Amino acid sequence: MSEQRVKVAIAGGGIAGLALAAGLAKKPHLDVHVYESVPAYRDVGAGLALHLNGIKAMSLIGPEVRQAYADKALSLGDEEREMATEVILAHGRFRGQKVAELGRAKGRKTVSRADLLDGFLALIPPGRVSFGRRLVGIEERRSGEHRVRLTFEDGTEAAADCLLGADGIHSVTRGYLLGPDHPAAAPVNHDGWQIYRTMVPTEEAVKQIDPRWTTTVPILLGPRGHVNCIPLNKNTRLSAGVAVRGAVFSAVDGSAPPLDPALFTEYSEEAQKIVRMVAKDTSASWTAADHDHAPFYARGRVAMFGDAAHAALPFAGNGAAQALEDAAVLDRLFAHVDSPKQIAAALEAFDAVRRPRSQAVVDLARKFGRVYAYAEEGRMHEDPARMKQFFGEMAAFTNEFDVAAQSERAYNLFVTDYQRGQSEEQDI
Repeated sequence: MSEQRVKVAIAGGGIAGLALAAGLAKKPHLDVHVYESVPAYRDVGAGLALHLNGIKAMSLIGPEVRQAYADKALSLGDEEREMATEVILAHGRFRGQKVAELGRAKGRKTVSRADLLDGFLALIPPGRVSFGRRLVGIEERRSGEHRVRLTFEDGTEAAADCLLGADGIHSVTRGYLLGPDHPAAAPVNHDGWQIYRTMVPTEEAVKQIDPRWTTTVPILLGPRGHVNCIPLNKNTRLSAGVAVRGAVFSAVDGSAPPLDPALFTEYSEEAQKIVRMVAKDTSASWTAADHDHAPFYARGRVAMFGDAAHAALPFAGNGAAQALEDAAVLDRLFAHVDSPKQIAAALEAFDAVRRPRSQAVVDLARKFGRVYAYAEEGRMHEDPARMKQFFGEMAAFTNEFDVAAQSERAYNLFVTDYQRGQSEEQDI
């Protein structure tokens, strides 16, 4: 029985890979296995406050996936109350004005990446996830059983009928598909973004900043850098950060200069307090990057998804949601892939449906960053009404998207393309 199932290898056990595996593992015609490079999950990243489209995507994969998120996350208020990320001007003559509410959803929650991964991992049957397996080589064979061969850093190998690469921004799958010399193969940081971040126990944070910022998700804007906070781990820790555009990195070791609170004296006092708190310990800092657009996400029996396909800057707050949209579409398609011969058509449908939207979100995140930094052409920060209109339209594009209809479009395209292919084979 197991030899007759379609073998699906997922490279990468992050949000995209585990969410998809949780869905595929329920399908008896599939034999899915996740290969994750790290030996164990570490609590890294700023945390997530998923937007409505990401929540919808989890529900499409399965109610248990949505529930895993709910169980691991911190509610920002009453489950029936709509919550949103507040975007507030912290600098200039309109300082204090709220210009956006992003990611509006009922019962909106924040969650650390590690907690969410633990929740998803619990949904996958034992033996379906291998840790410490860093992918280093991919080979596709023209004939035979299980045509996709994988090689890992530890010298082990695996074979599958297809590879779905969710192996992050430095994706081996992406390099294989595009070629290592393709201009879009490697991550980029065109605007020189540096994210200064700290993790503080909530009981300590409330002594240094306004306590309301420990239970909400604000973004405070200004030209020196935008400031934000995300409560994590059931509100026992606070992730606080300052995102600086145009950082000057060291030519010796690539490091960024220290965060200097003196540069933020024209910001609101509330923003300055957060900056001073972050400056005390920036050990959780990182250099932001994203991807220029790939010309395709799939070829033959290999595809990339999540950050491997469309890594985005964090400023639109939709990177994880886009990964979950990917997983929802692939889950819908592979529910109907019961033969290796159908894989290529399914992956072509995934590429056709997901690539335009996900790449638009990459562009949007770049624009959000420039607007946050008062660097967008037209000086939008001098016209709060225009800012509100812009953020409202863009938030609707991400947050209010019909995720279910997207999956159905992909399925219909898959059926049409596969039937056309079968008809062409018969005509030969």
